[in-house]
Amino acid sequence: MSPVPTAISSLPPGVTVLERVWLSSNNIVHKGRERHAVVDTGYVSHAPQTLQLVTAALGAAPLTDVVCTHLHSDHCGGNHLLQTQFQSARTWVPQSQLEDVAKWDLHALSFEETGQRCDRFIATHGLVAGQSILLGDLEWEVKHAPGHDPDSVMLFQPEFKCLISADALWENGFGVVFPELDGVDAFDEVGESLDLIEALNPSTVIPGHGRVFMEVATALERARSRLSAFQADSGRHAKHAAKVLMKFKLMEWQSVSAAKFYHWADQARLIRTTAERFFPTMPPQQFVGLLLGELQSAGALQIKDGQVQDLPV
Repeated sequence: MSPVPTAISSLPPGVTVLERVWLSSNNIVHKGRERHAVVDTGYVSHAPQTLQLVTAALGAAPLTDVVCTHLHSDHCGGNHLLQTQFQSARTWVPQSQLEDVAKWDLHALSFEETGQRCDRFIATHGLVAGQSILLGDLEWEVKHAPGHDPDSVMLFQPEFKCLISADALWENGFGVVFPELDGVDAFDEVGESLDLIEALNPSTVIPGHGRVFMEVATALERARSRLSAFQADSGRHAKHAAKVLMKFKLMEWQSVSAAKFYHWADQARLIRTTAERFFPTMPPQQFVGLLLGELQSAGALQIKDGQVQDLPV
């Protein structure tokens, strides 16, 4: 699937949405009179394409602000290359993670935990809930949206009632609730973030993944139904989360030997500890094999001649 520049009449002026494939988050470009921003920059292996797309969307205008709703690798992987190209650009991340970026703490930034990659970048400014940030010519309110990630924020433009929801709400769900994999109760925070979205009453939602949508009430209903199912069966969520991490890595590799895949899964702490915490009677490698089989049955991958190959879904 090629990136799709989305032109929707309900989007605020100057905003272009670049819908990316699931390995990368969507990129939201804001073009103004003097300031020009991109919100979320995709995964590191797509960074050259991100640079090309953002540059094309801006035309002759220089990028002045790089903004990350949260620091999962699929939302900040293009930061380094964009900073190299636009050296005077400011880079905004959630205030609570400024120090993590400065120290390049791979554990706190989750890259080590998930077995994913991100080129080192510099963060210059913090996003603080309750404050606003100028993107293009418009002020966007910063809203804390924990659950999927404890530091994640959303951005809301009240005049046009447009919400950049990151992974707090998609058209058909929300992102993996990563704190739950470490035994931290976060399902309630997902619900609180959904309640906040309902209270904001946006007319248009730009999600972290997938198309822009306006049927917000329907999306919230789906998300709450999904949340209820996960709350009723935390093991179901744990399996889903591990499958997401495995599928993500396979989308990056496309094809890899089964031996290398099992080695990667053993090194990715969240997969190993998810097996140990939620399926303690099953050895971690057996847990990975079970999920690979389920992903193959679902048509998400193919295992053949000792190779694990990604399949589009």
